Amino acid sequence: MRAAQSAFFVSLFLARLADQILLFLVPLVVFQTTHSVSMSGLAFFIETLPRFACFPLFGVMCDRFSPFRLMRISQVLRGVTCVAGVAGYAMWGGIGWLIAISAVCGVLTSQGVVAREVMLPQVFKLIRFERVLALSQLADQLGTVQGPMVAAALLVVMRWEWVVVATAVVFVGADLSLALWRRATGFVFEVPQRDAAHENAHTHAHWSAPFRTALLHVIRLPELRKVVLLASGENLVIGVTLATSAVMFTGVHHQSAQHYAWLQTAGAIATVAVLLSIAHTTWRARTFGLTAFVLIVSGGLLAGLSGNVWGYAVGFVLITGFDKMFSVYIRSVRQKVIPAKDYGKTTGVVILLNNATQPLAGLLVGLCTNRASTGYLVAGLALAMALIGAVATWGHRLIRSRSGAAAS
Repeated sequence: MRAAQSAFFVSLFLARLADQILLFLVPLVVFQTTHSVSMSGLAFFIETLPRFACFPLFGVMCDRFSPFRLMRISQVLRGVTCVAGVAGYAMWGGIGWLIAISAVCGVLTSQGVVAREVMLPQVFKLIRFERVLALSQLADQLGTVQGPMVAAALLVVMRWEWVVVATAVVFVGADLSLALWRRATGFVFEVPQRDAAHENAHTHAHWSAPFRTALLHVIRLPELRKVVLLASGENLVIGVTLATSAVMFTGVHHQSAQHYAWLQTAGAIATVAVLLSIAHTTWRARTFGLTAFVLIVSGGLLAGLSGNVWGYAVGFVLITGFDKMFSVYIRSVRQKVIPAKDYGKTTGVVILLNNATQPLAGLLVGLCTNRASTGYLVAGLALAMALIGAVATWGHRLIRSRSGAAAS
């Protein structure tokens, strides 16, 4: 049975491996083709905006359809998209095909992410949820470790379009592993119970009702509102780091594509180490959140202001290494405070709000006119993250103190 359950994490690993190959290819190939910082930032904006914009829709779908089926559809269609995009490039040419492939696959990845979030509390019920989150993200990060290395190795021996075809094969492998896990474990998703009044209101409600319900939870649940603000600030730094890493490392610091792959691998290895520590510790989720938040801000300042490649590398590793620790904190809070009957729709909206700042960061990078100003942008957004964190924490404490005073 343990081997069968491992197939679930193998599926997560393969899906992340394929997704990471695409994420590695887009900024690097665009920058090497155009030699433009603005084009690299705009490509990141186009690549990330659709995937985040679709989260609320997929959240509603997960409350209405089987999340397992949605995960399988996501993985199969990503493989089809890769092949179709390469066929389009072969017939008409243009770097836009790579960006389009990544954008469409990003949307489908969002579908899979929300479906997994809804399924995960039921997949391993006997394990502490923070440990389950750590193990699932560990599978993600093992894919992230291998993704840049595999992509860089393949780029040495073949053109990028053939790397995309190989990525399609990996997506298919992820789907087969997920199907094997379902067959071996007999997993059936248990739909949360809803009362008759809720079902009747759902049947006759306007199409926007699920989104209004989700937004009301964000507004009315102080703990949820706090983590949404914290995550949006953190994703400013993550977004600008992803959008500028190729430019900063290969352009500003004059390193090779192979060294860039090793940098991303170092960040992913650091994340694996962090997640392993989470899986084997009994720290409170709040401790994870505070530790990760402080180190990500520090990494952003170091990466943006350092004048040498080693300073940038340390900052990059801090940002990417502790991103998933912060994610464990955010997801743990979400699972505790969101009502089970509205978990899918609310999670979709919350993920959108959390990540809306990532494409914004890419757009800000696109407005940079030269490489020298890119580092200052990274540092500036790290300071913005710190400010958002201070405001969110202070506001949450103020609300709690007022609530306590009113109760007494």
